[in-house]
Amino acid sequence: MTELRDQMSDIRDRQSKTHSVTKNIILVALYSLLLASSSAVDAQQTGKLFRIGFLDASTASGSAVLVDALRQELSKLGWIEGKNITIEYRFAEQKLERLHELAAELFRLKVDLIVVPGVFPALAAKKATTNIPIVLANAPDPVGAGLVASLARPGGNITGLASLGIELNTKRLEILKDAIPKLSRVGLLAARARLEANTGLGLQLKELRAAALALKLKLEEIETQLDINGLESAFQTAKQKQVGAIMTATGSPFFAERKRIVEFAGKYRLPAIYFQKEFVDEGGLMFYGADSVDLYRRAAVYVDKILKGAKPDDLPVQQATKFEFIINLKAAKQIGLPIPSRVLERANKVIK
Repeated sequence: MTELRDQMSDIRDRQSKTHSVTKNIILVALYSLLLASSSAVDAQQTGKLFRIGFLDASTASGSAVLVDALRQELSKLGWIEGKNITIEYRFAEQKLERLHELAAELFRLKVDLIVVPGVFPALAAKKATTNIPIVLANAPDPVGAGLVASLARPGGNITGLASLGIELNTKRLEILKDAIPKLSRVGLLAARARLEANTGLGLQLKELRAAALALKLKLEEIETQLDINGLESAFQTAKQKQVGAIMTATGSPFFAERKRIVEFAGKYRLPAIYFQKEFVDEGGLMFYGADSVDLYRRAAVYVDKILKGAKPDDLPVQQATKFEFIINLKAAKQIGLPIPSRVLERANKVIK
């Protein structure tokens, strides 16, 4: 009996010790969790302030609507300027030759990432660095321009969004031909730069020349300086060449001057189709293309992923998915242009 009591006592002692050890393990685990949680909070409060470069060929005011879209989407993803990111804005003010200098400046600032709209700033950023990630916000043909090896496997430090701007130029010519049945000459405003032939402009010209030939249209290429005098001179040249409609090369330099371009198109009574809908917002006649605001929002997602550790080479370049065709009948009436019903029926939106 005494032996049984002793055995029972030993069992209780072992259970008590086991319970005590288990309790201590639980307390240690809880303490570790609390410590980890506290460390995580401290890390958020005192974490790294990432520096983002933004390199644009145009002007701050001209690109404001698109920059705002980028910033708003970054904010939704938890990236707040002054809190966990700072953005270094660099605008070439329509002077394309300054892009290389500004890209080098961003490199010297040791930014963590560079956002670029268009091919010209992308080429400048690529020349400045092969290590800093570069996000394309809106590039017509990044493969053709030599920015990436392929859409699926970019193969370097560049990724982002492709706007299909070059392919869509052909569609814009077709729309002009349908909207103006007797059209025989189209003026193309192009800001030439001393850059390689595979830049966005070179690729656009190649595509447009082939498309104009197929549509039996004469393409009048008009070299354009992007200031008020240069733009008006370009429209005067267009009238002298007796063009029946105009379009511009795609890119942020022309986008920044959209208000003046629309005004001159009205003044010289020239029908025009534009590559971004903001031209129509300014009173322009027609727009066909990708939704640029959507592209900038999607570019913010790339920025978010890269700042969280993703590598550009692992992020395929995505193409534009939202396209619109808008006709402004108010602008058509001002220049005395009747738009055929078959063309109106194809539009996503008709402004009356």
